Amino acid sequence: MRLDDERMSDNVEKRSGGGGMRTIGIGGGIGGVIIIVLALLFKQDPQQVMQAVQQSQGGGGGNETSERLTAANASAIEKFSAKVLASTEDVWQQQFRQLNMQYQQPRMVLFDDATTSGCGAAESAMGPFYCPADSKVYLDVSFFNELEQRFGVKGDFAKAYVIAHEVGHHVQNLLGISRKVQSMRSRLSETEYNKLSVKLELQADFLAGLWANHANQLRSILEPGDIESGLNAASAVGDDKLQEAAGGRVVPDAFTHGTSQQRMFWFKKGYDTGDLSQGDTGLGL
Repeated sequence: MRLDDERMSDNVEKRSGGGGMRTIGIGGGIGGVIIIVLALLFKQDPQQVMQAVQQSQGGGGGNETSERLTAANASAIEKFSAKVLASTEDVWQQQFRQLNMQYQQPRMVLFDDATTSGCGAAESAMGPFYCPADSKVYLDVSFFNELEQRFGVKGDFAKAYVIAHEVGHHVQNLLGISRKVQSMRSRLSETEYNKLSVKLELQADFLAGLWANHANQLRSILEPGDIESGLNAASAVGDDKLQEAAGGRVVPDAFTHGTSQQRMFWFKKGYDTGDLSQGDTGLGL
């Protein structure tokens, strides 16, 4: 990706000192943090998971400090993340103007190991997520190392895809789609609600692809191989692959994010069409 000359978003907060990382074990499988990270990757509604972690391990603690991310206090990967967020701001401001709406920019919190969010405690083991309660994307950038080292998903665009997907959930929140899905939770069985969750996640993949299309039109940020990198990331976090990696059988009724094939399809559709009206995965758009 060509981001060297791009601006950093002003909506990034850097937190540190929130507490040591606490892993979550998985019995009977390969275990370890990475499966929890990927199993929960891009989760739109993390509250239940967070509450479970708080009950079993306690929330984030310690003497946490917070400051606005700047070029002076940011690492290379933090600068990259802030530039990707800035690119999403430009694209979605443009898209919302076409809808005769005002885009409300989300904030992004970069943290080490653990922090707190409007949805409860946040830990590295939960993976990147968007909290609709405070309109913030939460990200421990060490996740990118896990994604590359353990699952072989490489390339800057794979990292950008992660951020763009979470911002996609923010877009869904602004458009009222997330609230519509959440309102159905008490009326549906777990299997039925999982199907809605899959549709929500696939739509966020579509929105990430749409961002890539328009970001490249605006600033020519893409290089050869970038879209392939994004597709590899989408494939790596398919429910079927995650269940197989955990050592178990594939259980479609337990899917919450979609198969690898579905995730790649919707990301690619967003990128190929660049048309917001083409992103109805069954929830409306």
